[in-house]
Amino acid sequence: MGASDESRQAAAATQRSPERWRAGLSRFVNVIPHTRELGLEVLEVAPPRVLMRLPWRDELLGDTERGLVHGGVLTMLLDTVCGSAVLCGLPSPEVCPTLDLRVDHYRPALAGQPIMAEARVLRVTGAMVFTEGTLWQDPQRPIARGIGNFVRLGPRNTPPGFAEALFGEDDHA
Repeated sequence: MGASDESRQAAAATQRSPERWRAGLSRFVNVIPHTRELGLEVLEVAPPRVLMRLPWRDELLGDTERGLVHGGVLTMLLDTVCGSAVLCGLPSPEVCPTLDLRVDHYRPALAGQPIMAEARVLRVTGAMVFTEGTLWQDPQRPIARGIGNFVRLGPRNTPPGFAEALFGEDDHA
């Protein structure tokens, strides 16, 4: 990809409205089978911050006797919301796999209530993107906090048309 292509993509990324980002990230979470099946919703995007909602489903339970959500669900949710923040936190969306995700669990998530997830980009370098995410059911009582580090693969390793596909744009030129 040439310098003019990169500058055109960067300009397009900065010109996208929060609503276009919300639609693009909604498309992103609907491509992932488990987030699509669980009904994960993108509520708000204000780059580089993302807010999502995981509606309640019985399949989220890890402890049916006490009505507690499985810890793996919380980890998946933090990874997804932090990864989504990465996409809108860069000058142009690129493939950035999770390198490391640390999860601090504060309290269990309870059955019958949706789980809210918010993440933001803390720092972007040439090789890495650093994020922080929080989960809650009651805004005054966080369930968990995650610190996610993502590797930047750059334009050379990002499939052509990745950003256009994210935003549902037909013109890949």
